[in-house]
Amino acid sequence: MKEEHENTDLRQQREDQITEHYAALLPLFGEDPTREGLVKTPRRVARAWLELTRGYYEDPVAILRSALFRESYHNMVVVRDIEFYSLCEHHLLPFFGKAHIAYIPNGEITGLSKLARVVNTFSHRLQVQERMTEQIAQCIQEALSPLGVMVVVEARHLCMQMRGVAKQEAYTTTMHHTGAFDDPATRSEFLDQLFKDEREK
Repeated sequence: MKEEHENTDLRQQREDQITEHYAALLPLFGEDPTREGLVKTPRRVARAWLELTRGYYEDPVAILRSALFRESYHNMVVVRDIEFYSLCEHHLLPFFGKAHIAYIPNGEITGLSKLARVVNTFSHRLQVQERMTEQIAQCIQEALSPLGVMVVVEARHLCMQMRGVAKQEAYTTTMHHTGAFDDPATRSEFLDQLFKDEREK
């Protein structure tokens, strides 16, 4: 199992190595790495990358299990509009949006903030939206053993907006479900609640 926090010495070593690589990249872009505005850029970028990929050093199952509570509640728990930012593994450009989570407890619940932390953990890795959606759902299923889980993720991808087809308004929606949400009626109950506000506009 991964440690939730990375060793400080290892983190510094990684920061130094990333800094060196970015210092070498700047001339390849046609820039002067000794220019005043760029002298400290490789170090800044290295620190940003360590923050944006910190999810590799966090254990999402342990996060959920750190706040488990015995509870006889067996109805749907829904947490909507969890904002996230991630990096597309194909172009290393951001994609961002909102995750919506529903689960039906089976004797245990977790702190609601832990669900948001799980989204943060998986989004702070190089990702594709499809896999991230599935990972979040499977993590909750493993950690809580609920009757079922469903995750819906809506996102904009800068690799589509800034390059290639350059479609500014395109949204991508992905879904993954387990257990009780394999039933179309249960899925519809969640989706009806999730998109009710949009239909009423």
